[in-house]
Amino acid sequence: MFKDKIEQVKALVVKKDNKEKRKVENLVFFLVLLVITLISINLIFKDKKKTNNTQTKKELVLENPDVEDSKSVETNIEEQLKNTLSKIKGVGDVEVLITYSESSKITPMYNETSTQSVTEENDSNGGTRKIESYDSNKEIVSDSNSEPITEKVTMPKMEGAVIIAKGADNTLVKNNIISAVEAATGLSTHKIQVFEMND
Repeated sequence: MFKDKIEQVKALVVKKDNKEKRKVENLVFFLVLLVITLISINLIFKDKKKTNNTQTKKELVLENPDVEDSKSVETNIEEQLKNTLSKIKGVGDVEVLITYSESSKITPMYNETSTQSVTEENDSNGGTRKIESYDSNKEIVSDSNSEPITEKVTMPKMEGAVIIAKGADNTLVKNNIISAVEAATGLSTHKIQVFEMND
């Protein structure tokens, strides 16, 4: 009889251990499933973030198609002006020189974080002291290839223009050339010089 009771107690303990073991197994399974889900979500959002950064860079390049070096931008402006001026009535061959006071400037995109904290201290005499601290951190935003993302490109500032053209000895043609250059570049007339081209 005593042996039967011991066997029953053993059976209950084994049953209890199995239930506890199952609970632990279920808990471990749930935790593993949770970790896998979190990792998957993290990878999905990381891929979306990379795609968004790449799209942002492409959009910036599309907004600023002249994100080239300043010499090619300057040459492009001179060529466009040369082609336009050669189509004015009375103008033959044309050469254009534009001077600049500064070159183009590329401004990268920054990720700026700043924190401000205020601490108030009380001393033993009943006085209070306020301590304010301000911390700022600024870093350049890069794409997946570690290339800085461009926020804006400031074009070079024009200072003057020299135009040498056939037919510029005619006053009307010369005035038309000056008016066209003024309209295209925004330069004032005293910064535009027009000369007759040698034969």
